[in-house]
Amino acid sequence: MDTEDARTARLLTWLSLMAILALIGLGAKAWYADHHTHAWVLWAFSVPMLANMAWFARTGNQAVQKSGMILVVGLLFAYLMASGGESNTGPLWFYVFPPLLFYLTDLKTGTAILLFCYLIVVVVFQHPNLPLVSTEYSTDFKIRFFATLTFESLFCFVLEAGRLKARSELMAMARSHEQAARTDDLTGLANRRDMQSRLIVEYSRHQRTGHHFSIILIDLDLFKVINDRYGHDAGDEALKAFAVLMQGVIRQTDVAARWGGEEFLILLPDTSLLQALTLAERLRAEVARTEFVFADQRLPISISAGVCSIAKAGSVNELLKQADVQLYNAKEGGRNRIAPRVRSLEDTSAGSAPARP
Repeated sequence: MDTEDARTARLLTWLSLMAILALIGLGAKAWYADHHTHAWVLWAFSVPMLANMAWFARTGNQAVQKSGMILVVGLLFAYLMASGGESNTGPLWFYVFPPLLFYLTDLKTGTAILLFCYLIVVVVFQHPNLPLVSTEYSTDFKIRFFATLTFESLFCFVLEAGRLKARSELMAMARSHEQAARTDDLTGLANRRDMQSRLIVEYSRHQRTGHHFSIILIDLDLFKVINDRYGHDAGDEALKAFAVLMQGVIRQTDVAARWGGEEFLILLPDTSLLQALTLAERLRAEVARTEFVFADQRLPISISAGVCSIAKAGSVNELLKQADVQLYNAKEGGRNRIAPRVRSLEDTSAGSAPARP
């Protein structure tokens, strides 16, 4: 969107420059044709056009730039319509207005302004004796002018409507592709690429503010056995079911991603190592007591997880390496456990369960 705004601003700047040069040139032509008043008026219109450019260069306000351009051009065309310009050809410049108007505004606003301009033209054509109106047009010219202007306006409206529709469809497609590029197709979780970007952003926030964060690297135990014994469809269902369960355990501020294969990664913003261990153990216990069933067969699913806090690492890569080491330790320790070691919920006897981080 920013790129499109910048393109529009550049286009308006060039159009303004061309309009100023045209006004100066046409004014000079009118001067040498002894239409001195007409020449001075044309030159005078280049001043607000130049002021509009200067204001945009100073403020960068594109809305004011567009409104200023429409106002100046509209007043110029109103003058050309009322005065006739040279040899009553002034109204012919009005053909420039509809495409410019629809480009700078939306369809409703452009149509409303155009209808107002039509009203002014009707008044000028039908009441040539009004103040500031210094010319009169033939009936044949009026009919031809309205017919051609109406055709052009409708044509511009249809083209702009088609352009906006195509632009909307392209933007929706781009958003869809962007979403697909950041999402794992099977589980609907963030994918590895998206999680890596989030980790970099969170690490930058940690460097700026000092807020700690932690990660949990999870692996489904003996997942190859599930694929070999029950089939890959069962494995896919197990991954999807675990993703749903995990989403129900973590907090809204946490982000879960499929890290690759049967590995998952959870990013825990503003979370200490102890809080992350508590959450990881809660998730492990929840998986252990949940029955995962596929085709009336219970799937033996448990998880191992390695937990690490940024307080223990100097970079994102080091954080991931330490979490991977802890995951390895959990698997070497017998699987279905968390590393560093935390007392399991099953081992907790009296007292309340660990507080949710």
